[in-house]
Amino acid sequence: MDISTFKFIALGWILLAILTFILLQFVVAPFGRHTRNDWGATISNNLGWMIMESVSLISFLFFFLNGSLDKTITMWVLAALWSAHYINRSFIYPFRQKDKKKKMPMLIMFFAIIFNSMNGFLNGYFIGNFGDQYSNSWLLSIPFTIGLLLYIGGMFINDKSDAILLSLRKPGEKDYKIPQGFLFKYISCPNHFGEIIEWTGFAILSWNIASLSFAIWTFANLAPRSIAHHKWYKEKFADYPKNRKAVIPRLL
Repeated sequence: MDISTFKFIALGWILLAILTFILLQFVVAPFGRHTRNDWGATISNNLGWMIMESVSLISFLFFFLNGSLDKTITMWVLAALWSAHYINRSFIYPFRQKDKKKKMPMLIMFFAIIFNSMNGFLNGYFIGNFGDQYSNSWLLSIPFTIGLLLYIGGMFINDKSDAILLSLRKPGEKDYKIPQGFLFKYISCPNHFGEIIEWTGFAILSWNIASLSFAIWTFANLAPRSIAHHKWYKEKFADYPKNRKAVIPRLL
């Protein structure tokens, strides 16, 4: 595949992200607190998470390792950053959840597999085949430095917020509670906010159309879901803090 064809595919993927963002203003994906019984067969939430998130790791590494370019230290650093996120999301986060009986629709898992396969392919393929820019001096560049700071900051926000959410329940508990502390003081979904920052940082530090497409997809997926969570909190809890926004402090 030449770079022109690759860019055409990536631009099409970005267009689909924009259309999905519009669709998600009207449709809420039925998993987590929004799970419904009319989406067919279900699978263990923990197992579903592990399968669908690990696909992104496997897809990225396959196309990266089989790429035509000799791998520089910078390329390995980019691969390590991608892998660090998805090792956590695939093999650590699902098993930290307290409700071991929770289910998700298998259809949602299959959609996520397609989504994660595509993102892994685009990012792994670009770095492995078109990443000529990633000489070792790229690690000292301004985009890499700024992007890495955002990536690390976003990952910290995401992980700390997840830890607060997971600590709200004791083993076996199913009831939802109002999260408090940290960025929950300002927004309902700082875990999503952190992930948006994280992948925006990755797009900056890697500076290519594939990572840009994933940053756009991350916002297109998580911003509407955060808004749905925020609405759900306000409907469920009469005493829910009125000053909180959904996902971006003071804005959204």
